[in-house]
Amino acid sequence: MLNPLSQNRSYIATYIMVWAAIIALHTLIINLFYGINSLTSLGDSLVFNVIFMIIGFSLWYVIRFNLKEKPSVIDIIFNHLLVALVIIVLWLGIGYFILVNLFPNNSDYITFLRHSLAWRSVTGIFYYLLFVMFYYLILYYDDLQEKLKTESELQKLVTKAELDALKSQINPHFLFNSLNSISSLTITRPEKAQDMVIKLSDFLRYSLSHSKNEQASLKEEFENLRRYLEIEKIRFGNRLKFIFDVPDKCYDSKIPNMILQPLIENSIKHGVYKSSEETEVDIRCREENDYIAIEITNDYDPDTKKPVGEGVGLQNIRKRLLLIYGRNDLLETVAEKMIFKAILKLPKN
Repeated sequence: MLNPLSQNRSYIATYIMVWAAIIALHTLIINLFYGINSLTSLGDSLVFNVIFMIIGFSLWYVIRFNLKEKPSVIDIIFNHLLVALVIIVLWLGIGYFILVNLFPNNSDYITFLRHSLAWRSVTGIFYYLLFVMFYYLILYYDDLQEKLKTESELQKLVTKAELDALKSQINPHFLFNSLNSISSLTITRPEKAQDMVIKLSDFLRYSLSHSKNEQASLKEEFENLRRYLEIEKIRFGNRLKFIFDVPDKCYDSKIPNMILQPLIENSIKHGVYKSSEETEVDIRCREENDYIAIEITNDYDPDTKKPVGEGVGLQNIRKRLLLIYGRNDLLETVAEKMIFKAILKLPKN
């Protein structure tokens, strides 16, 4: 992994500017407080700070190499103490050697240089600690971002798996009943059996081809619902009546595919299955501010038990809405008197 300071020109420029400020401050301190002339002070500051600037830049690779072996905390501390000792000794030794040879006739400065090695050592430790803290913060930030990215990808995979599982739950009773009806119709009404096979084939083809897509147009969804109801119409005959009241402006809206299917299945379950009279299923759509409101209503026999609670289909819809939109208030169901109503509100894209 490259040094983070070298990944962007602005980082390098900032790094150099910081050290330029340190060099200027160092020069002023030596010149003003220790009485060393300006040229010598600048030379002193340049040598020691440029050397540590190079060391500090290279320290990143030492830390990265140290962490590759995943050492214990004690080993990390020991390694840093050892590295700090070696770096400070080399830093002071190289700086001392260069400056002694750079100003060999300045005895006052040479004396000052020898006496300053102690506080320079403390400065070196301070520099080292700053670099270590800075690099470890970068490593911690990078690791955190990597974990967040991994968690986000895993969450997307989990969410996709959950959505695929929820969308693939086509009511098996519908398939079994349809096949049984086809079997019966092949003897009594072959032409109806053929019609039912074609409609069932189209319905399943749409359902399977959209099992991995997030959204479909409302027009496509309503067309597939119509296929489903026409299949059920063949089975139930006059016991089932359905009405679509959908303005053209609603057709282009995008909705999670197959999300309406359980609502229609629910209407058949609580309406036609439990009634010997004609049951009407109304599918309506309207725009409400930032929402597309889809309302599915069915009547049911008042002599049968009133629908209580929610089945798997409605629970799956709520789970899908929560996964897609992060909200659990988009589906409302009302059961009163002879009417069962489901209102689905979907945010416009």
